[in-house]
Amino acid sequence: MVCTTVRKGQECPFMTAKGCSYNGGICHEAVEQCNGCNRRIEFSSAWFCSASPEPALKWKNGNCNLASHVSSATASTQKKINPLKASKRGAK
Repeated sequence: MVCTTVRKGQECPFMTAKGCSYNGGICHEAVEQCNGCNRRIEFSSAWFCSASPEPALKWKNGNCNLASHVSSATASTQKKINPLKASKRGAK
């Protein structure tokens, strides 16, 4: 349904005929960590996340999985290779 509370005119999965069914009945503003994200949208002079109704919960346990401005760096750890076993594998 179309939101009638904060994000007026946008589709919202939490809207029902009785109003917003999300916890508290309203979407929460974007937190400081959301600065620079492509999903931030300004409605009624405040910034909100277009993907999450409560962005603070997404940042609670580390980085938000929907954040477009954060890149996850994977640590590539090289295993130590036994040279004797490597030479045997190469001889086959």
